[in-house]
Amino acid sequence: MRRGDATGAVSALLRAADLSPDHSSRSRRLTGAAYVGATLTLEVQGVPRLLAAARNADPELGGSLPAAVTAAVTAAHLLLNADGDINTAHRLLAGAIDAAEPGHASDDVIIQALQTLIAVCYNGGRAELWAAFEAAIGRLAPRVPADLLLLSRTIADPARFTVPVLGELDTAVRSLREEQDHWRILTVSSAAVYSDRLGGCREALLRVVRDGRAGGAVTPPISALVNLSLDALMTGRWDEAQQRADEGLELANASNYRLAAWLFQHQQAFLAVARGDLHTALALADQIVQWAVPRGFGQAEAHARHVRVLAALAQGDFEDAYQHAAAISPPGVLASHAPLALWVAMDLVEAALRTGRPAEAAAHVTAVRDAGIAALSPRLRLLATASEAIAAPDNTAPGLFDNALAVPGADRFPFDLGRVRLSCGERLRRCRATTESRAQLTAALEIFEGLGAKPWAARAASELRATRRALRRDDDSLTPQELEIAELAAAGLSNKQIGQRLFLSHRTVGAHLYQIFPKLGVTSRAALRDALASLPPERHDEDGDHGR
Repeated sequence: MRRGDATGAVSALLRAADLSPDHSSRSRRLTGAAYVGATLTLEVQGVPRLLAAARNADPELGGSLPAAVTAAVTAAHLLLNADGDINTAHRLLAGAIDAAEPGHASDDVIIQALQTLIAVCYNGGRAELWAAFEAAIGRLAPRVPADLLLLSRTIADPARFTVPVLGELDTAVRSLREEQDHWRILTVSSAAVYSDRLGGCREALLRVVRDGRAGGAVTPPISALVNLSLDALMTGRWDEAQQRADEGLELANASNYRLAAWLFQHQQAFLAVARGDLHTALALADQIVQWAVPRGFGQAEAHARHVRVLAALAQGDFEDAYQHAAAISPPGVLASHAPLALWVAMDLVEAALRTGRPAEAAAHVTAVRDAGIAALSPRLRLLATASEAIAAPDNTAPGLFDNALAVPGADRFPFDLGRVRLSCGERLRRCRATTESRAQLTAALEIFEGLGAKPWAARAASELRATRRALRRDDDSLTPQELEIAELAAAGLSNKQIGQRLFLSHRTVGAHLYQIFPKLGVTSRAALRDALASLPPERHDEDGDHGR
């Protein structure tokens, strides 16, 4: 089973059951075969038959507490991957673990139950679910594997629990180089997700994909593809991420492995929104929500909100971005047991400022700083420092942006780096540091164009255009800010949306349009597009910047 040879594991357990001289041993081994079927092969049609055979061998399962625990674990897996719900699976597991007093159940059975309970608590996305796990490890601590404890500390509430165990995590990741145990590879790599250490697990995860398929296992290769796809996504290898997410979702759907399917849908949606396909991204988010909410999968719902945050930012709708980000983690608080609070921290700060909520932005910067999430990875240090820069006054913001962009290793995460460069360029332009602004905006544009991040490339290009010298039409002129407002209005944005994008009040935008209309010889927004198209070509700036 640890090598991913699910077919061999089931065959061995069934043969062992045939050879078992007593009813309780036979029951335990038949239940073990059912567990493998439910968790590794997902051949659920045969699982009820095996559980019935185990019950017949030991009607009360009284002679085999391990069999009773394994039956509960198997049932929880069936619930999670069918039409069951988080709460029912949680009750089954918590009750079975409570019954397994130390010394009454084998270590492997307890480990299986705890692994499944972690999956239930994580997918539920609610702090109260983790109380049963903490109580269990409190009673069974000497027998709980270090890797399992490490996983619980890194995915339950990474903002609070992960920093103290980073040394253990790094040691565990390094140990995967020669590791052949698939369960251990998946456990450690999952522990590495929220501290951006999946790159060190890549070769081991590829072994799981290869070996698991050869041995008939379904879930280990799919779970490995989840982490391989996420690593490629975060590090800018988007074509690879798309291929792995598509492959993984196809396998998950074919096997009805819903525990993994929504994760692939989130990755596909992230890629779609980053590339400008908002329709596909929002449709995927809707699919996640429709499946997850009735079943109590709070973590999946949070991931769908993450997609909506990105979609709102891509459209310049900062109010919508703020509402979805705040639902993941309220401003001024890194929500308890909400891992995605780390990923949307900068989004929330930016959206708060763009919508006239400077106090909320400042409070969230303080919460991020106090939590110390910058210590988790170069990417999170980049985002945490950039959040501080975004919320800072004009006289200190440039230095803070410099600190963010100087983070060692930040270049391994190009999309995040590009977004920080874009924010830096926008701030420098508002501070009238035009040359410095162009350098950052140009670098951001190159990153986004290389990734194919169309909405962000368009935003960077628009900012670059706004840095150029005023355009002239006869004796009237448009200032760079007026030109930008005119272009945004011509594109259909409302005064409120333009104000959010440019850090202006909607009244100020209206006043600018009042000045712009006579300069362009128009009397309505509808005529702006044609008027802008008739302007003479832009003149090159004195410093030789030809724009894009």
